[in-house]
Amino acid sequence: MTAFTIPKDEPTTVRAEPVEANPSTSSGRTDFVSALRFITCGSVDDGKSTLIGRLLIDSRSVLLDQLANVSKSGEADLAQFTDGLSAEREQGITIDVAYRYFNTANRKFIIGDAPGHEQYTRNMVTAASSADAAVVLVDATKLQWQSPNLELLPQTRRHSLLAHLLRVNSIVFAVNKLDALEDTAKPETAGQAALAFANISHALEAFAQAAGIEVAAIVPISALKGHNVVEAAEGWCGYSGPSLLDILELLPVTPADTALPLAFPVQWVEKFSSSSDTSQGRRVFWGRVATGFARVGQTVKLLPSGQSACIAQVLGHTRQPAAVAAGHSAGIVLDREVDVSRGDWLLAVEPAPTDTPMAEDDFDTVPASASLAPSRELKVTVAWMDDEPLVAGRVYWALHGHRWVKARVKRIVHKLDINTLVEEAATALAANAIGHVELLLQEPIAARPFSQSRVLGALVLVDTASHKTSGAVLIN
Repeated sequence: MTAFTIPKDEPTTVRAEPVEANPSTSSGRTDFVSALRFITCGSVDDGKSTLIGRLLIDSRSVLLDQLANVSKSGEADLAQFTDGLSAEREQGITIDVAYRYFNTANRKFIIGDAPGHEQYTRNMVTAASSADAAVVLVDATKLQWQSPNLELLPQTRRHSLLAHLLRVNSIVFAVNKLDALEDTAKPETAGQAALAFANISHALEAFAQAAGIEVAAIVPISALKGHNVVEAAEGWCGYSGPSLLDILELLPVTPADTALPLAFPVQWVEKFSSSSDTSQGRRVFWGRVATGFARVGQTVKLLPSGQSACIAQVLGHTRQPAAVAAGHSAGIVLDREVDVSRGDWLLAVEPAPTDTPMAEDDFDTVPASASLAPSRELKVTVAWMDDEPLVAGRVYWALHGHRWVKARVKRIVHKLDINTLVEEAATALAANAIGHVELLLQEPIAARPFSQSRVLGALVLVDTASHKTSGAVLIN
């Protein structure tokens, strides 16, 4: 058995202070200004919803009528700011992902409150797939905090690993409920919170190092009382660093994949065939640029047809002509009529290297090919979310961009033991398991490793009979 690690471009380190961030691939500058999308995750009842309620109230982002709706006997129930479903309020748990918006004088934030129950792990994966940061809460009262070699809860490990697998740039551990360990009326409890924070921090650092997770910060908080959430509690639990909100204000936004060649998934085809202009195609292909830039004059190859064309016009989301970068919506008009439908891809074409030998009949023609070679056989990491186990031989629908293809499970290579972080031989993946799998697709797709591109490196597996989302797939 070998340790389960994920390749990274840079060495992994664990820090107690906020990370300076990964530089943007396009400009070399890190974006600390744009709205930060982050999620709260962790085990059941660790205080995720309460933390969001505390952030909203202490940052003065709550209207009076909203506060009245969640108040009982004159006291606000912080968790109900995000628990909107009737079942969530009745049971006192989080089931679906709830998003809330707030801002400070320095930044805007979009928060996703992910459920902690194991059976709702798929909802956490959905939220993490588009997040820039993750705040993993750790309930100090649930752990053997007196021991320096304490064991973390399985769901804490699972959510941290999933956030890392899903390329969440910044992971912050927030150790919650430390205030419950000290009773000011009992002098003998003095120092227990500081000891607990020290032991839990040590366990988190050891786990992160073994899993290859880079930690942005580890901070002690009390979501219920507000210690170190918005305002720093100097010296509390032996911690003198910034508050959680101060850390969030310094975290970077995930940079768009602009350094890669153009890859554009077609989401919608707009027809204007009544136009009399036949010098170019008479359809606009709309979608969001996955990688690179869409510019006029680029030669693209179409997947799956294999035809080539040139981009005659690029429209921004306001329908104004402009070059469009990855992460933004665009409308593309080609220089001629070609068969393109929803789910097809436009891939940049680059000339072959100049040292490529040419046949005698090539004359001055320089061979060219798509910058991204389509592939049918994939080695992937799967986060399995279906109650029906994943076994070799099963066939699923795979969604890549907006393209559906059939995928067969060739082999289950390894399963990750989230407690020991080692790979074990397996013949099946049960619900909420993580493992390495080999897939064979019915048709080739434009795939890149997930470490290079979140869009090109991700698939969703859907059961062909029940149509349930069965697994999140990350291409290795």
